[in-house]
Amino acid sequence: MSDFALFAAVFLACLVEAVEATTIVIAAGSARNWHSALTGTVAAIVVLAVAVAVFGPAIQLLPIAVLRIVIGGLLLVFGLQWLRKAVLRASGVKALHDEDKIFRREVAEAKAAKAEHRFGVADWYAFTLSFKGVLLEGLEVVFIVLTFATNQGNLPVAIVAAAAAAVLVTILGFVVRGPLARVPENTLKFVVGVMLTSFGLFWGAEGVGAVWPGADAALLVIAPAVAVFCLLLAALFARRRASRQPSAPTPAPVKVAVGGAGAAAAEAVPPAAVPGPARPSRLAAFGLFWYDFIVGDDWQVALGVAIALAVVAVASAWSGSWLIAVVAVAVLIPFGTVRAARR
Repeated sequence: MSDFALFAAVFLACLVEAVEATTIVIAAGSARNWHSALTGTVAAIVVLAVAVAVFGPAIQLLPIAVLRIVIGGLLLVFGLQWLRKAVLRASGVKALHDEDKIFRREVAEAKAAKAEHRFGVADWYAFTLSFKGVLLEGLEVVFIVLTFATNQGNLPVAIVAAAAAAVLVTILGFVVRGPLARVPENTLKFVVGVMLTSFGLFWGAEGVGAVWPGADAALLVIAPAVAVFCLLLAALFARRRASRQPSAPTPAPVKVAVGGAGAAAAEAVPPAAVPGPARPSRLAAFGLFWYDFIVGDDWQVALGVAIALAVVAVASAWSGSWLIAVVAVAVLIPFGTVRAARR
C-alpha cells in the first residue's frame, strides 16, 4: 500500500468517527457550558495521544506475521460490523444515521441534567459527556491508526491522516455550530466498512500463510468485489422489504365492565414493582466494554472469522487457500446481516 492509499484509508475512517464525536461536543457546549465541554474534549485527546505513544511502538515490535493475523482478524470483525449496518440502512430495513436527530437528543438530555461543579470544572456533565464521547469514538480512531500503521510500518502518515480528519471536522463543526448533517455519513460508513473488510480479509489470510494472486494488487479486486456484493445484498433486502404487504391490524378486544366499582378499583391497583437488573461490578463493566468494542454485537460472526482464519492456516500449503477466506467472508456478510435484521 502506498503512502497516499494509507493516508486516504485512515482519513476516511477517522472522518466518520470525528463527525460523531463533534456532534456530542457541540451538543454539550451549546446546551451546557463550552469551557467544560472543551476541557473534556482536550482531556480525552490527551488520553488517546498517550495510548498511541505507548502502544504504537510496542505493537510494531511484534513479528509481522503475528501482526497481520491479529490486525487482519480484528479489521475483518470491525468491517463486517460496519457493513451489516450499512447494508441494512441502504436497504431501508434500518433507519439512516441521522446526526440532526442525535444532536437534538443530546441537547435535550444535556439541558435536563443537573448542574454540578467538580474538581474545578464548572459543569461536570458537559465535561463528562464530551470526554466520554470523544474517548469512545477516539478509541476506534486509535485502533484504525495503529492497525493500518503497524501493518505498513508507517505510523507518522496514519497519525497525520487521523489528525487531518479531526481538524477538518472540528473546524466545520464550530463554524456551523450544529450537527454536520450534510456530511454523507451513511455513504462514508459503507465505504469504510468495505475498506476495513477488504484489508482485514487480505491481511488476515496473508498472515496465516495464504498467498494472494498478484500480491498487493489483489486489493484492487477485493475491495470492488466486496462493495458490489454488499450493494447487491442491500438491493435484495430492499426488494424483499418492498414485497412484504403490511398485515391488517388486529382489532382491539372490547372490554366489558364486570363487577362494578370494586372490580374497577382492583384493576386500578398498580402491579408490584419489579426490581431492575443488578448493575455489574466495575471490573465486569470494564470487561464488557472491551468485549463489545472488540467482538461487537454478533459473537457468532467474530467466531466465524476466527474459524475461517484457522482453516486457511491449516490449508496454507494449497496455493488456492485464499479462496477459503473469500468464501467465508461471502457467507459471513449475509449471515450477520440477516441476524441483525431480525433483532
